Amino acid sequence: MIPPEKEAEVLRLHHAEHWKIGTIATQLGLHHTTVRRVLAQQGVEAARHSGRPSIADPFVPLIVETLAKYPRLTASRLFAMAHARGYRGSEDHFRAVVARHRPRPPAEAFVRLRTLPGEQAQVDWGHFGTLPIGQARRPLMAFVMVLSWSRRIFLRFYPGAAMGMFLRGHVDAFAAFGGVPRELRYDNLKSAVLERAGNAIRFHPTLLELAAWYRFAPHPCRPFRGNEKGRVERAIRYVRDSFFAARSFHDLDDLNAQADAWCDGIAADRRCPEDRTRTVRECFVEERTRLLPLPGDAFAAIERVAVSIGKTPYARFDGNDYSVPPAHVRRTLEVVATMDAVRLLAGDAVVATHARSWDRAQTVEDPAHVAALIASRPQAGTHRGVDRLTRAVPASAALLEAVAERGGNLGSTVARLLSLLDQEGAEALAAAVGEALAKGTPHVGAVRLILETARRARGAAPPMAVELPSDPRVRDLVVTPHALARYDLLRGTKETSDE
Repeated sequence: MIPPEKEAEVLRLHHAEHWKIGTIATQLGLHHTTVRRVLAQQGVEAARHSGRPSIADPFVPLIVETLAKYPRLTASRLFAMAHARGYRGSEDHFRAVVARHRPRPPAEAFVRLRTLPGEQAQVDWGHFGTLPIGQARRPLMAFVMVLSWSRRIFLRFYPGAAMGMFLRGHVDAFAAFGGVPRELRYDNLKSAVLERAGNAIRFHPTLLELAAWYRFAPHPCRPFRGNEKGRVERAIRYVRDSFFAARSFHDLDDLNAQADAWCDGIAADRRCPEDRTRTVRECFVEERTRLLPLPGDAFAAIERVAVSIGKTPYARFDGNDYSVPPAHVRRTLEVVATMDAVRLLAGDAVVATHARSWDRAQTVEDPAHVAALIASRPQAGTHRGVDRLTRAVPASAALLEAVAERGGNLGSTVARLLSLLDQEGAEALAAAVGEALAKGTPHVGAVRLILETARRARGAAPPMAVELPSDPRVRDLVVTPHALARYDLLRGTKETSDE
């Protein structure tokens, strides 16, 4: 769009000064297609193309006749048809000719939909970039629900748009509104509609469970009917411009806290489109009394996935591995996940419970599962130590290979490196291992010396072991302190004999 004064200047230069389209575009700093559009809107048909003859002119009847039968036929197919009939011009020029003669569909008018208070809400997802969590970059998705009458907005951000988060958004929105609208309108997203053929719709069964729990009617919008959920689409655009633009946040909890404050502040104090004399907050007070009451308990917003356990006792879910008891290998378990926890079920029995990780490529373990695995397979402890070491310090794999080539004891090397890992940390050990390999001294003594040298340079105290040995003979040993005066006597006797 260009300002009205510029449109007036285009028309004046064309009609009064008889400037050409290219001249007008150059002098006013406009694109030539913009100048053509302005002139065409005023009924200047000659402005669409020059009056010079074109090599495509003989093929115009073919274009018009074919497009009358097949309005959506592509220009590339028409170009092939014309080329077979003798057209030798460029394809770009032919596309421009086709665009001029392609029939335009008539503009469709939409009826503005009005609703009663408490009758309807509209729901949709908005994508707001990515969210870094550890090594992962999760999609930052905004769940938006808008009450159609008062325009009250509920906004909540999630690290994805899975079914569990979709359900969680509904539960949180109903709790924030203090009630449930009678009808919810959705786009044809997979979390709501699995299949659709015309008016035949197959809803997602979990959404139907949610609807039965809260007693609302799900209603998917018809395809290409933007007026049926225009309120939530405008709300997402409003969120982008008024809330998210140039906003900084520490983590997801901080972002959602800011979103709650914005929904209850700026967004609630704007004028209500249904009644410009009142704010959204004032209209929501009236609409809230018309909402359906909340049930006694909130719906269990969980995600259920069947997973197959392989040879190792770990279940892969959402890019991470969660440990299970070794007795459940080679079986199929069910993952039941919330925003905070992951449970693994064998039928109705819970076999494992873990805190949910939103990172990627992480191994989440229960020490009891690891102990059971080591007890069942004596060699598992050594393999597990190597696995832990190489995950924390990848360069240690090369050091272990060099130790093996020299005939060194791998078990002792792994144990000593794990001890250094616990004392110094992964970053310091990785630097020391890399330096030892670069110097051609791939053994634990060199790594330990490098760590001690770096510690002395920092002026840090040597690490002290805080854990007692697991052997009860050592752990429970009682040491009786003795008086040190005898050592003074020994020292005095030595001095006397020297004299």
